[in-house]
Amino acid sequence: MTYKNQAVLVVGMGKTGRAAAAFLRREGARVSVTDSKPQDDPDFRPQTGELFSEPWDCIVLSPGVAPDQPEIVAAAARGVTVTGELELAAGHLSGKTIGITGSNGKTTTTSLSGHVFTSAGVPAQVGGNIGTPVVAMCGTSRPDQWNILELSSFQLEMAKTFRVDIGVCLNVTQNHLDRHHTFENYSAAKGNLFRTQAVGAHAVLNADDPVCRSFATFGPAATAWFSSSSSEALWHIAGGAIYCGQELLMPLQEVPVPGLHNAENVMAAAAACHLAGISLPQIRSAVKTFRAVEHRLEFVAEIAGVRYFNDSKATSVDATMKAVDSFAGGLWIILGGKDKGSDYTLLRERLQQKAHAALLIGSAAEKIAAHLEGAVPLIQAGTLAAAVEEARSRAGAGDTVLLAPACASFDQFQSYEHRGEVFKQLVRGIEHGAAA
Repeated sequence: MTYKNQAVLVVGMGKTGRAAAAFLRREGARVSVTDSKPQDDPDFRPQTGELFSEPWDCIVLSPGVAPDQPEIVAAAARGVTVTGELELAAGHLSGKTIGITGSNGKTTTTSLSGHVFTSAGVPAQVGGNIGTPVVAMCGTSRPDQWNILELSSFQLEMAKTFRVDIGVCLNVTQNHLDRHHTFENYSAAKGNLFRTQAVGAHAVLNADDPVCRSFATFGPAATAWFSSSSSEALWHIAGGAIYCGQELLMPLQEVPVPGLHNAENVMAAAAACHLAGISLPQIRSAVKTFRAVEHRLEFVAEIAGVRYFNDSKATSVDATMKAVDSFAGGLWIILGGKDKGSDYTLLRERLQQKAHAALLIGSAAEKIAAHLEGAVPLIQAGTLAAAVEEARSRAGAGDTVLLAPACASFDQFQSYEHRGEVFKQLVRGIEHGAAA
C-alpha cells in the first residue's frame, strides 16, 4: 500500500508509534500524531473524540491501543482504514521472516533464534515486540538477511496481509483478557500469524497445545511439530535429550536455561533455525552458549544460602506456573501488580506443593489473596521493597526468593523491565549489607 499524500493519524506515541510516524513521513504521508499525554512531536494533536471524526485516510494504532474503542470503531465504519505496524511493514520488509508468538517464551525463543543465526554466521536482525519495532526494521532489512520477530497478540490482531516465511507458536494460554475480553478473541489474534502464510511457508507448532494444533489448519504452510510429551512429533524429547526425528540435537543437561518450558523453547527455536538452513551441529553449539534473557528466570544472587531469581517477565499466570515448575520447592514467591483478568486459582496446587508463602504486591493483591486463600500462607507486602525485605527476614538457607508476579507492571512500575531492575537493586542492597 502507498501512503504518499495520505492524511494519516498515528495513535499512541511509544516506541512503535514514533517509528510508524517516521516511516509514514518517509513514505510521503501527511502525518498527525496523538497520545493520551502531550508529546514533543511538532505534529502532535490532543486526543479527543472529535479528532477521530476528521477525514483521515488511515489511522495507525500502536500495539498498546485497543481497536475496539468507540471512536476508532466509528472511524472504521465510515470507511477509514484502521491498521497497525505490521500492515505498514507488509511489502516493505526485505528478506525472509521468522515470526514467533505464544503466551509465554516468545522473548527467550526469539533471542535464542537470533543467537543461533549470529553464531552460525547467517545474516539476521531481531526485533518486533522486543527491541526494534518491525516498521523500523524495514529500512535496515536486506534481501540476503533474515528478520526474526517476536510478535504479540496486540500486534497480530491488526494483521491482515503481513506474511512470514516461518511462523512459530509456542503455546496459547489465558492472557490479556483485559484487552481481548475473551480467550477466543485472544487465540484468534495469535492465529492471524498463520492465516496469511503462503504455499511454501512453514508453521512450527506445539503438538501438546490444543490451540496451537488448530493453527495447522489455518493456512497452506507445512507443519513442523514439537512436543515435550510425545516422540511422534518431529522435534521431541526422549531419554533425557532433544531429537529431530531420529537425530540427536543435544542432551537436556546441555540446555543452559532451566525448566521443561525452556526445553520446548529450544525445540521451537531449533526447528525454525533448521528450516532456515542452519545445521543441527551449528544449532547445538549455539544453544550451549546462550544465556537467559534478562528478567526471565534470571539468577540475581545467593545470599546466606538463599537464592534470588528475577522473573519479572512472568506477567501471566501460565508464565508464573512455568517459573514455579523450574524449582524443586522452598519458594518465597512475589505475586501481584496490575491484573489482566486472570484466574489465579490455577496457582493453588503448585504453590501448596512448593511455596513457603506468597508475598502480595500491587493493585491485584486483594484478588490474588481471594483466589489463593487457604492454599498457601499469604503476606500482604504492598510494595516490591517490602516484599523483598519480608522474604529476606523469613527465608532460610536452601530457600529461593522468586519474583514471578503473574501480573502486568503498570500499577507501580513503567514496565516489567523497570520492575525487574528494581528487584535486582533491592537484592544487591541486601548483598552489599551482608558483605559489610
